[in-house]
Amino acid sequence: MTRSAQREHLFQLLFGIEFNEINDMEEQADLFLSLAEPSVSSKDTKVIKEKAMNIIDKLSSIDDELKEKVTGWDIDRIGKVELAILRLGVYEIKYDDNIPESVAINEAVELAKKYGPDSSSAFINGVLAKFATK
Repeated sequence: MTRSAQREHLFQLLFGIEFNEINDMEEQADLFLSLAEPSVSSKDTKVIKEKAMNIIDKLSSIDDELKEKVTGWDIDRIGKVELAILRLGVYEIKYDDNIPESVAINEAVELAKKYGPDSSSAFINGVLAKFATK
């Protein structure tokens, strides 16, 4: 499975944070990934779940960083799709050294084009660009 495909599954899993208790997310991840099989290998399942749990562990820090960068917006007003994509993008930019910033931003924009309304890709790009250091 490609990293883009892993990222898409991860986004879908993170989207569920808005509808579940944080403490239930490990169980939700197991359920989600078991339903994704057999198209998702056990190796991919492990990678997706590990990243999801890492993001969830850093969720309050990620949200605090988003609140600082998203001027003129209350984080509660951001659409659930966009918020899940932003959380994933911020994690990849700030905490995942294996993913170049430009790739993280580009992949987030592609997810926004696929899952969000027309204007969300520009919004995602603008917000994540504020996190880029290069």
